[in-house]
Amino acid sequence: MISLVDLKTEYELLKDEINHAIGEVIESSSFILGNKGKKLEEDITKYIGVTHGLGVANGTDALLLCLEALGIGPGDEVITTTFTFFATAEVIARVGATPVFVDIDPLTYNMNPALIESAITDRTKAIIVVHLFGRAANMDAVMGISRKYHLRVIEDACQSIGANFQGKKVGSFGDMACFSFFPSKNLGAYGDGGMIVTNDSDLFKKIKLLRNHGSSERYVHTQIGLNSRLDEIQAAILGVKFKRLDEWNNRRRELAKRYTERLTGLVCVQFFGEEGEHVFHQYCIESTHRDELAQFLKRKQIDTGVYYPIPLHLQQAFFYLGYKDGDFPVSESCSKKILALPINPMLTEKQQDQVILSIKDFFGAKL
Repeated sequence: MISLVDLKTEYELLKDEINHAIGEVIESSSFILGNKGKKLEEDITKYIGVTHGLGVANGTDALLLCLEALGIGPGDEVITTTFTFFATAEVIARVGATPVFVDIDPLTYNMNPALIESAITDRTKAIIVVHLFGRAANMDAVMGISRKYHLRVIEDACQSIGANFQGKKVGSFGDMACFSFFPSKNLGAYGDGGMIVTNDSDLFKKIKLLRNHGSSERYVHTQIGLNSRLDEIQAAILGVKFKRLDEWNNRRRELAKRYTERLTGLVCVQFFGEEGEHVFHQYCIESTHRDELAQFLKRKQIDTGVYYPIPLHLQQAFFYLGYKDGDFPVSESCSKKILALPINPMLTEKQQDQVILSIKDFFGAKL
């Protein structure tokens, strides 16, 4: 089987280092808010080019904590993309605010900045901009709009650690940024994990309080918070993998380039662009024969994925917002055609050639 993500091979490669790092945590008996977590926070903030970082339990909590730190709640609106994982908008609803969706650019799959201004009202407080599939959104445009209308910007960089826009890492543009360390991510733990980064010292202090039950002193709670801390074992695993992040992202780019070169003309291939450096958390193609192709590849023992089959404005949980089919045509069209192919640093060129040949076989049989 050729998998979308090959965590088993990855573990075999790093087994000794990872087991040693986990052993150090167990020997220390410091499992929460210890030195491994602090080191990871320091390493990632330096890597992103920001001042502060806080490890949290997962990427969803990271987004939620950012909204809470900004005081966003009932009566407020937050603009975001309809073409993303559910959590991006879920957290907006969770704090009592209203998600306001915007359609995407068909080439990048990121929120189309030309559509943001028309979604702004006097209740708009923030924009959550998603760097989808490993590609940086157009942050010049987003930040220009935020300055014009005095809006906060939260970067959802959960899929895009290491990506950059015009030479600057994602996560360093907005008021705050969120990363996920879900196992399948470019930097993945062996369980859940996440991080928030910011240059704003006041927001950093608020989030540090909120992630630990609203407490800075044991048994003294100044506000309602969460239990959302990155545990030491996950931080230890991430510390080992972090050393390989750039190498592995470069490998993803090489694989993506091979896909693009060999599949152009057969399917709509991933657009690279020149404004930033893509880290290819997913490599997606588009085809009107998407479902047939996925079944064909499955029979060939090739794993694929659909990200995302239902745009957020058409999810049952958001029916109350009043959106309908046809409101965001680009997202709706992509959701019917998009297919993610295997791409991970452990994928060999021989395996990738099997994927490419199988896709060519499928379309050859249809001609």
